[in-house]
Amino acid sequence: MGILIRTRDVPAARRYDEWRSIVCDTLGPLDFRIEGDTPLRGEISAGQLGPLGVGRVQTSTPHSVHRTPGLIRRDNPDLYRVVLAISGRPALMQDGRSTQLKRGEFAIYDFGRPYELAYDSAVHLAIFGFPRTMLALPFDSVAKLTAVPITPDSGTGALAAPLLRRVALDLETYRPANAARLSTVVMDLVTMAIAERAEQTETLSEESRERTLLLRIHTFVEQHLGESDLAPGTVAAAHHVSLRYLHRLFETQDTTVAAWIRHRRLERCRKDLADPAFHNVPVGVIASRYALPDSAHFSRLFRRTYGLSPSEYRRTCLMPPG
Repeated sequence: MGILIRTRDVPAARRYDEWRSIVCDTLGPLDFRIEGDTPLRGEISAGQLGPLGVGRVQTSTPHSVHRTPGLIRRDNPDLYRVVLAISGRPALMQDGRSTQLKRGEFAIYDFGRPYELAYDSAVHLAIFGFPRTMLALPFDSVAKLTAVPITPDSGTGALAAPLLRRVALDLETYRPANAARLSTVVMDLVTMAIAERAEQTETLSEESRERTLLLRIHTFVEQHLGESDLAPGTVAAAHHVSLRYLHRLFETQDTTVAAWIRHRRLERCRKDLADPAFHNVPVGVIASRYALPDSAHFSRLFRRTYGLSPSEYRRTCLMPPG
């Protein structure tokens, strides 16, 4: 993660303008407000975790940033952002809601709608930005959860919050291949934490509730792909729904539960086969990791799905350029 500005390295007369320029260049057009002649002190750094933008803001100067309707009309990318309070008590306002995050809490906000992020004392924040399409939740559901705190005390929030903090602090230590995989883990946990928070909201429509449940089921399947007993019955039991209802949910996705499990197992195998980090791991070992121990059966499934045998696919992906 590169340091974009450290105010002690900038002459006092230029700090305000340079800080504002860095904020707008990094996060997008924002209105920056500071009271009176308060000296501006702090540091901003930024980097990438695969497709995720990651930034850190440390400042001891009370101020606020505003996304106004006029700025939105000028530039309106389809982005969500998640802000984590590493320390301090930042206040986030959007869609008529206001929350003051405690240490370790995070919240989502929509960069395409007006919001305010304010600090009345010293803060250390981590900010993650990503396209809306990366969050596998209905837009109307997320709109009801902006500026709603997600705590690190229980549920998926207890996993997501520490991971977000660690990623923000250690970003520069991750190799590109590991960063890409880690970004998937981060998005899965953030999505799941928001989905859990959505379930606590009574105003969600039945359709949104079903989509949220389906998201939880997808996450459950992803976490248990290596277990040989993963099957429609175990998925239904884990989510306290009938097998008939589970099958109906997957009908809306034009697939079946068993087909989805098989698809995800093959996809995970395919990714590992294309990963240089696993180039010495036998094909059979990779398949067994995802509960596909029969080598001949796995090879037939893989060829039918991707048009190549697992070994051929690996050679194609790992072949040196030229």
